Formats: sequence, structure tokens, C-alpha cells
Amino acid sequence: MTTVTEHHQVSPQPDALATTVVTSWKAPIAFAVFTLAALALAVFAPREGDTTYRLNASDKDAIIIANISVPAMPALWVVVVLLLLATAFSVWLVTQKRRVPLWLIVVFAIVFLFGFLTWAGAGAMLPMINLLYGSLSLAVPLIFGALTGVIGERVGVINIGIEGQLLAGAFTSAVTASVVMSSTGSVGLALLAGVIGAMVAGALVGMVLAAFAIKYFVDQVIVGVVLNVLVTGLTSFFFSQVLAPNAAVLNSPPRFPRLPIPLLSEIPIIGPVLFRQTLIVYLMYIAVIVVFIGLFKTRWGLRLRAVGEHPQAADTVGINVNRTRFWNVALAGTIAGLGGTFFTIGSGIAFNKEMTAGAGFIALAAVIFGGWDPIRATLAALLFGFASNLQNTLSVIGSPVPSEFMLMLPYLVTIIAVAGLVGKVRGPAAAGKPYIKS
Repeated sequence: MTTVTEHHQVSPQPDALATTVVTSWKAPIAFAVFTLAALALAVFAPREGDTTYRLNASDKDAIIIANISVPAMPALWVVVVLLLLATAFSVWLVTQKRRVPLWLIVVFAIVFLFGFLTWAGAGAMLPMINLLYGSLSLAVPLIFGALTGVIGERVGVINIGIEGQLLAGAFTSAVTASVVMSSTGSVGLALLAGVIGAMVAGALVGMVLAAFAIKYFVDQVIVGVVLNVLVTGLTSFFFSQVLAPNAAVLNSPPRFPRLPIPLLSEIPIIGPVLFRQTLIVYLMYIAVIVVFIGLFKTRWGLRLRAVGEHPQAADTVGINVNRTRFWNVALAGTIAGLGGTFFTIGSGIAFNKEMTAGAGFIALAAVIFGGWDPIRATLAALLFGFASNLQNTLSVIGSPVPSEFMLMLPYLVTIIAVAGLVGKVRGPAAAGKPYIKS
């Protein structure tokens, strides 16, 4: 049996293990479903006219790109052919015992979305910069929440309380920033205090979860649900009884300004979307990179993953399992608290009851959909953000697609993935299991 230690000891048979590849029919089947969906649109619901893609944020951009008009039906048929080729290639990869690479999944998704948008926007103009900008904005708290879930489950603690942590961060940031703003008049100091307060609030909720789950062995799912209810109840009570009567002092938070990055913000298409954002969004970029590198390239990540996969083995090499779990769940809570700031000081909106609107549960779904990987979970969160914003855009341009269908699609895909109907979904082996040292 191979033993993985803190010092990266070499397996007795590294070559044999290195050639073992776990393949799944998950991607080919999903590819086939979406290919059939595109084919059904082309055959049973053809739409005439051209779709015009507007690729500039405004006429004042440094580089102006002419609008692109695409004939809807010919483009859709080309997309169907490309999707068929990608599906066939994925089937071939699986039959050859090879994994379907992430780049192929991303390319497939982009091609499908192009075909769908071209079909849905026939005879209208699609403001692509606004669509992508809004999608990223809606995905920001989901990505913070997904990173929280990835760290928690990788270390062995299922965090159902992400919703409560986001809400606690939103509440605390709004109140703290409002109080500091009213007392000092300094917007910068108020925003800094709001961010710090939100991170502390998220960490405290994480510590409560960790204490009950790790020290007292309470079922982690139950603790998470109770924390969500508790935070929702407390914030709703304080909002009604304290914030509402004193809104000018306690619930009038300032807003993070947009900070365009010189040169990068002028890059066509991606510049206005990625580099004309607020500090919260830039911190999100950093968080994704740091969590990914930390999990897979550092001693901290090795310890964390070892505790989540095989706590007994980790204990034998001197890792304090419960302490590692406790502090990493608290660390993950600070990330969720930071994500909660997006709802208030990140958007310039006063706190309101239950304003996170289930974002924590969507983030948890993104964790599972992303296979407990920071990058994949981020992509899954972006999918939810895109679908949420797409229904707004389609309703504006008068598309015949029901907005309810667009909101349903990512959840439907996630349910299929989680249910294992198109491939087995396996999380960290020790996630949800309390460790009792023998």
C-alpha cells in the first residue's frame, strides 16, 4: 500500500501508479445532450435574421471594434457540426482510457453558448460587454463561497453554512463601514473597516461550525443548516429593530469605486470586463490563484489534503488533524466573509434581510460541480453568474426564450452531475467524518 507523507515519500511502484488514469463517460454524455439540444433548436425552432454582437463598452473606448453581424441559422448549423466533432473526440478519448481535458470542455461550452446566443438574439443586438461584466459581477460572491467550500471539504469539514457566512459578512461590512463613515467621514477608512469586519464575522461563523463539528462531533450538515438559520434570524432581527430605525448611521455604507487598471483595461472585450472592476473583484482574482497554488503546490496544501483524504495517515506523520481542520475552516470563513462584502460595500447597497438569496447554496453546488478544485469551482460559479445575467439580457432584447428556463439550466446540469447520472462524483474521502484519535 502506498504511503504519502509530509516529505513526499516515493511510492514503491511510482511508474505503475503514474499510468493509472481514471476515466469517466460524464463529459461525452453531457456533450451529447447539449449537442442534441443545439440540433433541436436548428431543426424545430429556426429563427431568421442576423444577430449583431456589440463588442465595445462605449464609444469612448481607446480601441473601437466594429459590431459583428452573424446570420443566425447558418451559424447555428456550423455550431452543431463543431459540437458533434467535439462529442466524437471526447468519446474517442474515453475509449482510449484518457481523460477529457479541461480545455476541451471550456471550448465546447464557448461554442455552444455562441450558437445559443446567435439563435436567441436573431434580429437584435447583444451588448456582449454588459452581458459578460454583469455575469462576472453576479459570480463574485459565488466564487468566494466556492473557495470557502473547497477549503473546508478538502480538509474534511462539509460547510453547509456558507450562506450564513456570506450573510454575516454582508451585515457586518454594512454596519461597520456605515459607523466608521458617519464618525470619521473617511470613505477609505470606512471601506477598510467594513472589509476587516466582514472577514472577522465570516471567521467567527466558521469557528462555531468547526467547534461543534470537530470538538463535539455534531453532524456537520446539521450544524451548517442551524448556523444558516441562526445568522438569518439574527441579521433579520437587528435589521428590523436596529438598522431600519437608524439607517442614516448604521446602514448607509459607502461603495468601493471602480479602479481601471491602466493599459489592461483598454484591451478589447476582456479589458472592460476584467480590469475595470472594484477592489473586491481584484481580491477575488488573487484569492483564486492563492488557493489553487496553496492547495497543490505548498506544504500547507499537502497537509490540508492529507487530513481530508486520510486523517489517520496524516496523524501518524505528526499532523494535528483536528487543529488543522479547525484553523482551515476558520480561514475559509474569512474568504466567505470577504465575499459577503460584495452585497453591500462592494455594490453600494444598504443591507437588507436575506439579501444573499441562496448564494451560499449555489456556491456549494459549484464546489461539487467543480470537483472540489478551485479553478473548476470558479468556472462553475461563472456559469451560474452567466445564466443569471443572461436571462436579464434576453428579456431586454425580447428573446422568445423564457427567463425561467435560463435560470433553471445550470441547476439542472448540477443536479445531473451531483446525482452521478453522467459519471461518479467523488469528494474528499474523509469529508463529513469526525476524526477520533485512537
